[in-house]
Amino acid sequence: MSKKKASRTDPLSLNLPCVGVETHAHLDMADFAPDLKAVLAEARAAGVARIGNVFLGPEALEKSRGLFDAHPEVFFILGVHPHEAKDFAADTPERLRAAFAGEPRLAALGEIGLDFFWDHSPRERQAQVFRAQLLLARDLDLPVVVHSRDALEETFAILDKAGFAGRRLLWHCFGGGPKLARRILDRGWHVSIPGPVTYRRAEALREAVRIVPLERMVIETDCPYLAPEPWRGKRNRPALLAFVAAAVAEVKGLPVAEVWARCAETARAFFGL
Repeated sequence: MSKKKASRTDPLSLNLPCVGVETHAHLDMADFAPDLKAVLAEARAAGVARIGNVFLGPEALEKSRGLFDAHPEVFFILGVHPHEAKDFAADTPERLRAAFAGEPRLAALGEIGLDFFWDHSPRERQAQVFRAQLLLARDLDLPVVVHSRDALEETFAILDKAGFAGRRLLWHCFGGGPKLARRILDRGWHVSIPGPVTYRRAEALREAVRIVPLERMVIETDCPYLAPEPWRGKRNRPALLAFVAAAVAEVKGLPVAEVWARCAETARAFFGL
């Protein structure tokens, strides 16, 4: 006797207006090569009006930005991820500078930072590359999207020394509790809430959501990773952003449509959309 397939809620069933902003997606990755057009169409049907695609370095931008020529709803984020810090060359800052000068769809520098969980690049090299890109962001007056994993104090130390308090900075894929949220908010920064806010054991993250005002909060999928419930374990995609909004709305005791619209307003202001 065959097993009955688990029923998964369709994100379109939330009936959200088409104003949402997905702030962090990796749609240029091979995971989306077979059905990118369908993924983008589903996102719009689910109420996602704008999508931020993150290119992990100048080569990725040059190779794949053409994927979105027919999709003006997609804006771009560009930076050298800490995993690729080992490959950061002497001319990389100038290549980044040229990209921002020549590509009007680029809205922020990121995701940049430190990742001491995987250690795909030497830690000191990660720190050097992080500092170099922060200098570029200051020089070009760009918003910054930060990645920090198992490197919390080192990340804060670098940002504080670089004088980033009060500058436009988004803490990507926030996974901490209220204490970390307050440290970020106290510096004038923004918080991006991902799919794990829906996970049963993520109570600390939901406690943080309670104290982060919607004026400082955006939502993201980080697709193809970290799919929210009820799609956990499957490929994540922008349409599933609806479930992140629903979880935030439940925590805050607000209508989902209100959270959807207000987080979108925050994202538009942060990225200058």
